[in-house]
Amino acid sequence: MKRISQTITAAVFCLFLGGFAIAHILLPDKTFSPVENRTLQTLPAFSVKALLAGEYTQDLETYLEDQFPLRDGWMGLKNRYEYLLGQREFSGIYLCGDRLIARVDENRRAEKNLSFVAALVEKTDLPVYLGLIPTAAQVWGDKLPEGAPSFDQAAYLERSKGLADVDIDLLAALQAHSGEEIYYRTDHHWTSLGAYYGYAAVMEAMGLPSRPLGERVTVSQDFNGTLYSTSGIHWLQPDQIDTYVPDGDVSVTANTGSGFIAGGLYVPEKLEGKDKYTYFLGGNQPLYILENPNASTDKTLLVVRDSYTDSIAPFLSQDFQEIHLLDLRYYRTGVAAYAQEIGADAILVLYSVDNFQKDENIIFLGQ
Repeated sequence: MKRISQTITAAVFCLFLGGFAIAHILLPDKTFSPVENRTLQTLPAFSVKALLAGEYTQDLETYLEDQFPLRDGWMGLKNRYEYLLGQREFSGIYLCGDRLIARVDENRRAEKNLSFVAALVEKTDLPVYLGLIPTAAQVWGDKLPEGAPSFDQAAYLERSKGLADVDIDLLAALQAHSGEEIYYRTDHHWTSLGAYYGYAAVMEAMGLPSRPLGERVTVSQDFNGTLYSTSGIHWLQPDQIDTYVPDGDVSVTANTGSGFIAGGLYVPEKLEGKDKYTYFLGGNQPLYILENPNASTDKTLLVVRDSYTDSIAPFLSQDFQEIHLLDLRYYRTGVAAYAQEIGADAILVLYSVDNFQKDENIIFLGQ
């Protein structure tokens, strides 16, 4: 009887494996995972050179993992099981109750990148404002699992003081509203509300009045962000995306690297895709130029930035006649020279702490 039972178990197991093997062969390969928001490995082309270099076997292993039948379902099941066993970190992302918070590690470039801010100040006569945005791991550090390691962003911000002409205390601005929804639960960016408090801090540092928070308009209630995609934690309630500034009189032009295209503060069709945060401006581009003839000042502002700026841009657009949003990852140019070229009145360096301390392109601040 025992032998029969073992035979049946072995047969079921073989059928199980065989079924997945057949499914792997019959099902078409997928090129993109909307859940993970990334391109999947397709079947690599064989060559003796690639085999000897180890590239072929590595790509083949990734291919088998990426194209595994029902991959998303199995990943979700695996993560639920590990959560029940007490695990709280998944692919560098902490599960903190009803939200996800990205772990931040210190990068070897952290101190060097600070030096480029000082170099920019030396190269221009324009006032340079430095606004480093602490991530949720710092502002909501009390929500992290006990003993969870995370880069001391507050200490890094202290070391950044005095490098620019004016420091913008975004840590204090966000900590003052830490009880509000200032970061998304499934994405690493700040929400529009968090961006508003950042905007108010920027305006205060510049000696300009900030506008009151406008009427909230909810444009999406099913936003699953980058932390959702990376962590494999897919059972949390989706985020909602709000706006507080209408398009109004602001014209937006995007430099794509191969030409200029007209855009807007918001791109509604982006809400139909996976990466809904690109609703703001339309996503990463080398350069955006925002123009508002009815702005409260006639000033031109150059913002050297990362993607956190996408959701603060609508607020700033109401107070500056012209804003250039320069992303050094895609538009590699000397910042001081570019500021002079466009006739800027001021330069604002606005990055999340995590991106700033590890971005190799920060070097262009000093060139």
